Amino acid sequence: MLKGFKDFILRGNVIDLAVAVVIGSAFTAIVNAVVASIITPLVSLFFEADAAGQFGPKLTNIYGNPVTFPLGDLISAIISFLAVAVVVYFVFVLPMNTFKAHVEARKGTGAEEPEDEPAAATEAELLVEIRDLLKSQRA
Repeated sequence: MLKGFKDFILRGNVIDLAVAVVIGSAFTAIVNAVVASIITPLVSLFFEADAAGQFGPKLTNIYGNPVTFPLGDLISAIISFLAVAVVVYFVFVLPMNTFKAHVEARKGTGAEEPEDEPAAATEAELLVEIRDLLKSQRA
């Protein structure tokens, strides 16, 4: 039982996932700071932050009291999500992809020629190999 757990923990994808969670939580602070210091003031130029929650249709309930559906909160959440997505893509993802492409292009221009790897066996060749191995084991 412990060996299975050890194998599970030591697999590369579990470690990668753990690192991604830790980096992701640290990265959240950076994204929130960018949104709070740049995007939110830009949105405030067009909408009043205090009035955002009060925006929405008003209906009267069965007791005669007004009920407001706070669509402003929904709109604020959508704007915040889109702002975070835009910041993450244009500030982090796009430059990183450009950098990776640049590094790959520089690797491709090296003077060394990659060695030709042997062609992978076809499915039929693998099946013939398996059949021959089974025959030799039976004999």
